[in-house]
Amino acid sequence: MNAPASSPRKAALSARLFHFWLRLSRPMTLGMRGVVYDAENHAVFLVRHTYVKGWHFPGGGVEPGESTEAALSRELVEEGNIEILERPVLRSFHFNRMASNRDHVAVYLITGFRQTHPHVPDREIAEARFFPLDALPDGTSDGTRRRIAEIFDNAPVSDEW
Repeated sequence: MNAPASSPRKAALSARLFHFWLRLSRPMTLGMRGVVYDAENHAVFLVRHTYVKGWHFPGGGVEPGESTEAALSRELVEEGNIEILERPVLRSFHFNRMASNRDHVAVYLITGFRQTHPHVPDREIAEARFFPLDALPDGTSDGTRRRIAEIFDNAPVSDEW
């Protein structure tokens, strides 16, 4: 005799319970970084945080219910007063074991943008500005330098941050 087919409601409930269990048993963090590229000046936008050493691409964590692109748009406005005018291009995705054994970072290239006004230092961002690719500031993070080499110098893309 065949087992009775489960109802769509039961299947939906089972799926929801399974995803809830996954979230509890396998929490993962997801972040994104934006490589805002000014082609005319061959420069990228970098930020220096108040709570971590070095210069980095702007970005941050993706909130529950938020897409990586929505998070990217939000972070660029918060950290640099930069509005995205054209859809960003996903360039790479990395495991960031330095942050945790569950952290992953999506890297987007942004070439269509406008900066409404320069960033004023605040409690999170001490400095934020464009730097020519051949004149990056001292203290530019290793991960930032690797992403620049991957995007602009055709270096092999690493799956690690």
